[in-house]
Amino acid sequence: MDNIRKSLRDSKSARWFVLVLVSFTMMCMYYLTDAMAPLQQNLQTNLNWTATDYGLFTSGYGWFNVFLLMLVFGGMILDKLGTRITGILAIFIMLVGAGIKYWAISGHFSGMYHLNIGSWQALGDTPKSAVMAGLGFGIFGVGCEMFGITANKAVVRWFKGKEMALAIGLNTSTGRIGTALAMFTPLPLYNLTKNVSTPVLVAMLLLGLGLLVFLFFTVLDRKLDKEESDAGVEKEEEFKFSDIGDIAKNRAFWFIAILCVLFYSAVFPFIKFATNLIVQKFSVTDTFAGYIPALLPFSALLLTPLFGGISDKKGKAASIMVMGSILLVIVHLLFSIPSLNSFPIAIGLVLLLGIAFSLVPSAMWPSVAKIIPISKLGTAYAMIFWVQNIGLMLVPLLIGSVLDKYCIIGTVSKMVDGKELQLTQYNYTLPMLIFAFFGFLAIGFAYLLKFEDRKMGYGLEKPNIKE
Repeated sequence: MDNIRKSLRDSKSARWFVLVLVSFTMMCMYYLTDAMAPLQQNLQTNLNWTATDYGLFTSGYGWFNVFLLMLVFGGMILDKLGTRITGILAIFIMLVGAGIKYWAISGHFSGMYHLNIGSWQALGDTPKSAVMAGLGFGIFGVGCEMFGITANKAVVRWFKGKEMALAIGLNTSTGRIGTALAMFTPLPLYNLTKNVSTPVLVAMLLLGLGLLVFLFFTVLDRKLDKEESDAGVEKEEEFKFSDIGDIAKNRAFWFIAILCVLFYSAVFPFIKFATNLIVQKFSVTDTFAGYIPALLPFSALLLTPLFGGISDKKGKAASIMVMGSILLVIVHLLFSIPSLNSFPIAIGLVLLLGIAFSLVPSAMWPSVAKIIPISKLGTAYAMIFWVQNIGLMLVPLLIGSVLDKYCIIGTVSKMVDGKELQLTQYNYTLPMLIFAFFGFLAIGFAYLLKFEDRKMGYGLEKPNIKE
C-alpha cells in the first residue's frame, strides 16, 4: 500500500499537470470543431450555399460515427490499446479530416451533386464544396470523438477517488475556451485575409501544437504504468465484445445516453446557427454577433469546475442534471419570443444557457464512471458519444431545412467586399421551439435517471471524493 501511495497519480502536482496537458489538446480540438460557426453567412455567400447546405456540412461531423459505428470501434480501440496510442491516432485522423475540409472550403470543388435519400428530394442539387467539406468534417469527427472519450478515460484514471468531477469539469471547460476562440477569431481572420478557409488552416496549426503537448502526456502516463506495475497494481481487464452487451443491459446507462443526446442537440447545433440568429433577431453586425455566443463557453469555463467541485464534495449529480435541463428549456423558450429582441436580453440568455451548459456535463460524465467499471469505460463513453452524434448529425440538417422551408421572411441588400449581395432573412422562432422541445425531453430522462439511481444504489447523489 505504501508503494501505491507514492505512485505518480497520488502526487497532486503530477495529476494536475497531466490534466493541463490533456486539456490543452482538447482546447485545440474544440477550436477546430467550431471554427466555421461564425461564418455561416460568409459560406453561403462565398460558396453559393443555402442554409440547408450549411446544415448538411455541419451534419457531416456525425456521418461516419453514426452510420459506420466508428465511435463504438473507437471505444473498443481505446479499451484495447489504451489512452496513449488511441489519443495519437485520433489527432492524426482529425488533421486528415480537417485538411479535406480546408481544401473543399478553399473553393477547389465546383458544380453540384443531386442528393436524394430514397424518394426524399429535400436536398435537391447540393454544391460539391458542401458535400466534400462535410466529408472532411466527418473524418475529423471520427478523430474528435475518439479523442474526447480518450481524454475522459485519461482523466478518470488519474483522478478516480479524488477530485474526479472537478477534473472532468476543468477538462471540459478548457475545451470551451477553444469554442469561445472559435466564436471570436474566425471573422477577424476572414476580414484580414478575405479567405473563408483561413480559420481552418489556423486551427490545424493549433492542433499540431496540441499533438506535441499530448506526446508529453504519454511520457508521464507510461511512467505511471511502470510505477503501478512495480507496485503490484492489477492491470485493467482486457476488452471483450461481451462488454458491449453488459453495458447495453444497464438502464441507467441508457438514461444518461439519451439525456446526453437531447441536451447537446439543443446546445451545439444552436451554437452553429447562433451568430446568424443574433445578427437577424438582434440587429447587430456579423463581427460583434460572434462575441455573444462566445459568452456561452466562457461562462461554462468558469462554472463547470465550480459545479464539478460541488458534486465531488456534496454529490447530487442527478439533481444537477435536472436543474441544467430546466434552464435549457427556459432559455430556448425565451429566445423563441419575437418581441424579446433587446440586445441585453440576448447576453443574459446566453449567460443563462452557459449555466445549464455547466451543470449537466459537470455531473453527467463523472456519473458514467460510477455505473460502469473502468475497464469498460472507454466503450461506454463511445456508445454514449455515438448516440450523441446521431443528434449532432441530424439536428443541424433539420434546423437548416426548417429555416429554408418555413422561416424565410425576405431578403436584404448588403455590401460584401465591394459587391451588393441579397442575403436571406430568417425568423428563428420555430428552430428555438425545436431546441426547447429537446430540453423538455431531457428533463424527463434526468428524472428517470434519478429514480434508477435510488433503486440501484449507484451513488450518483453521493460525493465523489472518498474520505
